[in-house]
Amino acid sequence: MTLAIDVEGLSKSFGTFKAVDNISLQIEQGHITGFLGPNGSGKTTSLRMLCGLLTPDTGHGQVLGLEFPREAEAIKRQTGYMTQRFSLYEDLTIEENLTFIARVYRLAHVQDSVDQTLERLGLTKRRKQLAGQLSGGWKQRLALAAAVMHDPKLLLLDEPTAGVDPQARRDFWDRIHGLADEGMTVLVSTHYMDEAERCHEIAYIFNGHLIARGTADQVIAESRLVTFEAEGPRADRLARELAARPGVEMAAPFGEALHVSGTDRAALEAAIQSYRREPYRWTEVQPTLEDVFINLMRVHAPAEVKAA
Repeated sequence: MTLAIDVEGLSKSFGTFKAVDNISLQIEQGHITGFLGPNGSGKTTSLRMLCGLLTPDTGHGQVLGLEFPREAEAIKRQTGYMTQRFSLYEDLTIEENLTFIARVYRLAHVQDSVDQTLERLGLTKRRKQLAGQLSGGWKQRLALAAAVMHDPKLLLLDEPTAGVDPQARRDFWDRIHGLADEGMTVLVSTHYMDEAERCHEIAYIFNGHLIARGTADQVIAESRLVTFEAEGPRADRLARELAARPGVEMAAPFGEALHVSGTDRAALEAAIQSYRREPYRWTEVQPTLEDVFINLMRVHAPAEVKAA
């Protein structure tokens, strides 16, 4: 197994606020790792440290076989980074934007690099279109093209599909898997659970701490959650009532259905026993990633939040 990222003790503070607190990451070359967590959890800060845009307070290891953070400039040259917001020039065409990026990277054959990147990302027919006239999905595709045109070994994506329609998201992820198949290592932050499930593995960060790591199946299994689903007329309305019962650690509506979860099976079954009657139908189901992450947020919330 060849590790593209192998870092330990990664930390970063801004004044008195500790954005990232002593996390370690080991990511295999050619793997897609989903970086999950709520807003403000430390995902973006971690990505920026790994690609050399931020200097960590502590942390050491290797990224792409280079010493981290001592060789940050060399790591940066082999890394592609796609920011959360579209950051290319909207008054330039697709081709002009990519030409500019190729010159920034000092690529040897600028026009050849631009042509190859346009073809690789399916942008050739739109090369003369202004970036500002593109839809969200096409803007994301252009941003991805700019991030990979220098053939980086590591690709960092910060919530790349936020605000993009489902078809564009699927197309985008197909291209990400294509890049990983070519050997590129991808670390992507996302809020979408279906996207997390498309990753080879996931890492969940909360309040600057890495609190879960593994494949989706491993993270679900290690949560030890037992989940029952209630279906029936407005079963979702039972959420508040059930959430207050002993043994219920989480009650979350899913449309008109309801997921009720806990780690103590006996206590959970006792809690829902009086509700197991018509018109409701109860079935034990595998917890979803969303069930697991909502529960992780509850378990790891600061004491003052839990008491509120």
